[in-house]
Amino acid sequence: MVETTEPISAGSAPAEIFVPGIGELLFPDPTPPSFAEFAHGVYPFLELQPFHRVYYRVLEAFAVGRIRRLIVTMPPQHGKSVGATTLLPAYLLGLDPDLRVAIASYSGSLASKFNRRVQRILDSREYGAFFPATCIKQGTRPPGYIRTSEEVEIIDHRGGLLSVGREGSLTGNRVDCFILDDLYKDALEANSPLVRANCWEWYTSVVRTRMHNASRELIVFTRWHEEDLIGTLLRREPVEELHAWSQLDAPPPEGWLLLNFEALKSSPPTELDPRQPGEALWEAQHGATLLAAKRRLDPVQFEAMYQGHPTVREGLLYGLNFAEYDDLPHEIVRRSNYTDTADTGDDYLCSISYAVDADGLIYVTDAVYSRAPMEETEPLVGDLLLRSGTRQAFVESNNGGRGFARAVQALAPEVRVEWFHQSGNKEARILSNAATALHLVRWPRGWNLRWPDLYAHLTTYRRRFRANRWHDAADVVTGIVEREFSDRSRKRLRGVRFA
Repeated sequence: MVETTEPISAGSAPAEIFVPGIGELLFPDPTPPSFAEFAHGVYPFLELQPFHRVYYRVLEAFAVGRIRRLIVTMPPQHGKSVGATTLLPAYLLGLDPDLRVAIASYSGSLASKFNRRVQRILDSREYGAFFPATCIKQGTRPPGYIRTSEEVEIIDHRGGLLSVGREGSLTGNRVDCFILDDLYKDALEANSPLVRANCWEWYTSVVRTRMHNASRELIVFTRWHEEDLIGTLLRREPVEELHAWSQLDAPPPEGWLLLNFEALKSSPPTELDPRQPGEALWEAQHGATLLAAKRRLDPVQFEAMYQGHPTVREGLLYGLNFAEYDDLPHEIVRRSNYTDTADTGDDYLCSISYAVDADGLIYVTDAVYSRAPMEETEPLVGDLLLRSGTRQAFVESNNGGRGFARAVQALAPEVRVEWFHQSGNKEARILSNAATALHLVRWPRGWNLRWPDLYAHLTTYRRRFRANRWHDAADVVTGIVEREFSDRSRKRLRGVRFA
């Protein structure tokens, strides 16, 4: 609990306040507390993780006006609303009691719940020690001020807090700072074109019309759909992804800063999120093993809700349509491998071993899918070739593939390793061979458990080529189909003679 040296009320003169982990604080002070200090002071039970501290530092930059338009996406149950919709409004009103703040959510009752939580903070003795000038009505006193679950006014100031549900009215109210938290209740709402259209219309006709030149906007979401409010803004207005602290000093003047917290790190490390790929955002609460299990259940939903990368199922190139097998057929005519080394440090090496039966069907038998450097993947692929019984392996020579092929050949001397240059257009190759891949390629049952990244990147691969982050898995599957079906079809055609 917070320890104080004398009784404190929200409207009394400030006293010393002791915050565990921070120490004694004396307020008022010419310099207001940081947002993290404030959060610990009014919610001493908070246990902030490293990503929370990053999140709170960015919210503080928003609160003091360094950022005017901010989007934050975060997985469920990671403290998004505590920071943005409970603590932040109280902090904003402490910094500026004349500020008009509005909270919006998918329902009026949820928005009112946030409002009541903020009011409880404003009522607390701890808050009074931080911001003694920001007070709200107690019971019926003083008269003439509003205090309901939907609206509260700051005594002797022009500021206050409003709450509204999606599609609710704000007629006659100016808003200096708008906080939009989860405007969709669930996947059912987010997947409804009607709900999404109504939400956009409400945003443009209500939210935007209540704002003025200096107004600020904060949107905090768990993503559900690529055409949700955030997705629509991404297409219509300039948005800059936040990676470095220096970006807070020069945010886009008419655009947005976007901060996305992935549950499982998949993007390269940054100054704000230095995790390595595969590390969980909050290991103690939502560990990597638990998250991997959730991803196996529904990769498309996981990419949206937990990674912040939503995909429309109808827009997927492969989806969940690959066939699976339990046992290899008895008549196998060929065992081969196709490998594509990583193009950049963020790409994956993809090496797939497969067997071909007498009917030309392709059965994936083993794979390596990794972002590790070549000195680590070379022995992995060498071992893959040996244990899968591969007789011939094809390695794309682009981007260091020739040297990789030589190293693998030395590790697996009984396998014939060939390198070649892939000159075809990647987008055209992948899209034109997708239907053939679904028809010919079979995966071992349970491949989602054996190679979760490979499974996720294939099943969530989009038809819109430039919307995909990684092309490595689709590129290799395409290469296998081209080599085993397209090339052989052309050879058969070349053998036809006409009299």
